[in-house]
Amino acid sequence: MSAPVVDRAGRARDAVTHERWAEAYTLLHARDRHPDRALTAGELDALSDAAWWSGHLDESVAARLRAHSAHVAAGDHRGAGAAAWWLHHEYAGLGRPAVAAGWLHRAHHHLDELPPCPEQSLLAWTDVEEATARGDGPAALAAAARMTRLAEDSGSPDLRALGRQAGATALLARGRRAEGLALLDEAVRAAAAGELSVLCTGRLYGLALTRCEEAADLGRAVEWTRTAMEWCATTGDGENPFRGIIRAHRVAVLDLLGEWTAAEEEARRACREVPPDSLESAAAAYCAVGDVQRRQGRLDQAARSYAHAHELGRLPQPGLALLRLAQGRAETAAAGLRLALACQDARHGPMARARLLAAATEVALATGAVREAADAAAELDVLAGDVPLLRALADTAAGAVALVTEPDATPAALRRALDGWLRLRVPYEAARVRTLLAAAARAAGDHEAARREQALARDGFARLGAGAGPDARGPAIGGHTVNGVP
Repeated sequence: MSAPVVDRAGRARDAVTHERWAEAYTLLHARDRHPDRALTAGELDALSDAAWWSGHLDESVAARLRAHSAHVAAGDHRGAGAAAWWLHHEYAGLGRPAVAAGWLHRAHHHLDELPPCPEQSLLAWTDVEEATARGDGPAALAAAARMTRLAEDSGSPDLRALGRQAGATALLARGRRAEGLALLDEAVRAAAAGELSVLCTGRLYGLALTRCEEAADLGRAVEWTRTAMEWCATTGDGENPFRGIIRAHRVAVLDLLGEWTAAEEEARRACREVPPDSLESAAAAYCAVGDVQRRQGRLDQAARSYAHAHELGRLPQPGLALLRLAQGRAETAAAGLRLALACQDARHGPMARARLLAAATEVALATGAVREAADAAAELDVLAGDVPLLRALADTAAGAVALVTEPDATPAALRRALDGWLRLRVPYEAARVRTLLAAAARAAGDHEAARREQALARDGFARLGAGAGPDARGPAIGGHTVNGVP
């Protein structure tokens, strides 16, 4: 072999070893187009990773298919099983579930009869996700334990961290919040400390942010989005396919914190950056920006944002129902929420259901369906436990129902809700609660307190650009807006 060929092959190996993926893609792609010799199975695996990192998803899948064939030809069932699992993962992300299922079956074919090996941890990871989705907690925990054992035996920091993430997923789905978040903390610490490959670090940040958002852990979401965005800015020489995915999580955080101008800009950037196999992140960003637009009274723009989310496969609830309520279509809003609640499964986590129940309470009160509102608020109260964000949602819903059913009990529930939102620094929800407190004070004949709360609510909405939004008019109960100002 000539020296130039050796040099090119050596440079490619060095780029892969040091995860300079853009450079690795250039070198491996050039060698593959003008081969001095055929790429090995391992080089094709590396080309697949490098092509994915560089935004060439079709080439990534094609290289992985060739890698699988090369592993099979060499009789390497471990390599073939890993390649098959990654093909399953990629095809699932591309919205081709039948093809994905076929490759998962192939991965089992290669790996199931082998002695314990690291590649089997990938199958266990899928078992965790599938068992969680169907609500089979014991199976999810068993699969997570199996993945953890295989990962620990492998000595791979990447697999150990992903195993902890999988364990956290199973524990959180079973309501074992403290244990689950502790495992997630360990996994994120490994990523933040630079102990993992860049491919694993990006995946882990995205998964961890999804888990803590599902669990309604705003504190971790704020901290981890900041850490992850800093990592994105310093990794990849300007190219980092995880940037859009993580930026979409940042949009959700900025939305809650009331930084709405930044949230809209970040959402636009996220939708441009998200890879084609992660379009659910773009859908989430569209939902978040639709919520901002709806609250500000920009209803037509909100409708378009929710439509974009729906096109990408996400049911844009409860935002769409609250948009319909703002448009005076309360019955349509109620029907949409009933369908969304019925369609929800164990994959979605407590935060998603809590948001639907809070909206269902609001919409039911607007239509005069007080019993239905009380039932939704009661379920939300049980779900919330002592999780601060969920508890603030539950106290808000309970206070709104009490405004109709138990006026004397209203201020206590709403004061708890306001305290919760202020502690969490969620300004929009705090302003909404103040409109309810104003209505309660007016009902009690305390006009001075009503004016004070309504003025604070008005200031809060104005700072967010929501002075003309639907909630600034005051709570709608029984088809009428209850204004807190006498």
